[in-house]
Amino acid sequence: MASNEFLNSIEVNFKKATKYIQELYGKDFLSDDLAEQIMMANSTYLVRFGVRLRGQIYTFTGFRSVHSDHFEPVKGGIRYDILVNHEEVEALAALMTYKCALVEVPFGGAKGGLIINRNEWKVEELEKITRRFTQELAKRDLIHPSQNVPAPDIGTGEREMAWMADEYKRLNPTDLNAWACVTGKPVNKGGISGRTEATGRGVKFALKAFFENDKDVSKTGLTKGLKGKKIIVQGLGNVGFYAAYFLSTEDKAVVTHVIERDGAVIDKNGIDIQSLKNHLITKGTIRGYRGFVESGSEILEESADILIPAAMELVINKDNAERIQTPLIIEAANGPISSEADDILQKKGKIIIPDLYANAGGVTVSYFEWIKNLSRIRLGRLQRRAQEGQMSNLIDGLEVMTGKKFPSEYRSNATHGMSELDLVRSGLEDTMMETYKAMSELWNSKQGVPDLRTAAMIIAVKRIVQSYSSLGI
Repeated sequence: MASNEFLNSIEVNFKKATKYIQELYGKDFLSDDLAEQIMMANSTYLVRFGVRLRGQIYTFTGFRSVHSDHFEPVKGGIRYDILVNHEEVEALAALMTYKCALVEVPFGGAKGGLIINRNEWKVEELEKITRRFTQELAKRDLIHPSQNVPAPDIGTGEREMAWMADEYKRLNPTDLNAWACVTGKPVNKGGISGRTEATGRGVKFALKAFFENDKDVSKTGLTKGLKGKKIIVQGLGNVGFYAAYFLSTEDKAVVTHVIERDGAVIDKNGIDIQSLKNHLITKGTIRGYRGFVESGSEILEESADILIPAAMELVINKDNAERIQTPLIIEAANGPISSEADDILQKKGKIIIPDLYANAGGVTVSYFEWIKNLSRIRLGRLQRRAQEGQMSNLIDGLEVMTGKKFPSEYRSNATHGMSELDLVRSGLEDTMMETYKAMSELWNSKQGVPDLRTAAMIIAVKRIVQSYSSLGI
């Protein structure tokens, strides 16, 4: 099964990092038995529950895996998909553990899923199913603001998170922190500005960090800077859309190929991402859009500068890895490259920015939302006007001292107090830039670390080991 291969790929990467850690720091720091404990999921729960719909009872199967609770709460999305299974959930939970450790977000790793074909159910039926699923999770503390905090994933979004939070609040009416039981909620239901775009914007910041590092860029043979870089994007869901949109509109990169499940759109001069997304939303397909071709995964093998797989796991595997042409791949999705394909690509000299770093924007901003819910105050509310007043006074003083007027366009920018969205984007950018710096320094050190994926995993596992040591394990 593909999910077994996905889990195996993560374990292969973990074992590779473990080997380097033991060589660098010794087995007294990371013993074989502690490594085994860290690698294995702590628990995986399977729940089956009935829901009366359309005059009969339908039985649904859901999962929630806790990979590591070295930090609590544990964090990870819940996906709604017909192919959800416990191996996939365990693999994603493990990835969340390493991802949180890498970007220094104080959560353990978890993941959940519900076996369901969303297209078979009306909105009001999905709500009923989601609320019943929440009840099953809540009675086992698998949704809880201080123990287990879900978030959106494939097949879920703000709407489902709002239903879950509301149901948890109904079950726990006296819990002051009830709205912190999930993240990814609508802003008017305790969410945070910038959460929806967070993973895609994190991909943009990851690429920005890479292209500001001359030594790393030189390994790809590409020129410095994102402007004009040709990009292939696989998947125009939440992550793929925002990554492509920000890269094309803010960094002036050129998205030449977009791959979706029913074909692809190609435009060597650059695709209007917002227009294509609007077409996809309206028509339910990219068919009919200018540049549409009846092609699938083979478009991954086209020539470009950057490849962004932003959909499902294992889309690049041993069968197609040899034909991948792009010198730089950034994993916007979880596990899009198998461990076998990873080896092939490394031997071909391809540079891969790994998933546990590249798509960590979502969990980073989820952390900000969780903090907001616990503090029960909007970010920036206390200081925004004070910042504006201080800067206005400073500029007024400069005008008096110099006898000259401060340029109006600069004054407007300088006196703009930081809103919640500004603070979220600033915090996300800082997280992505500083994390990449740590990864790159280890990769380029004299310690023989072969690639960014291994560097990222070494940093993550080392931090988890230190956390376990403080627990007395």
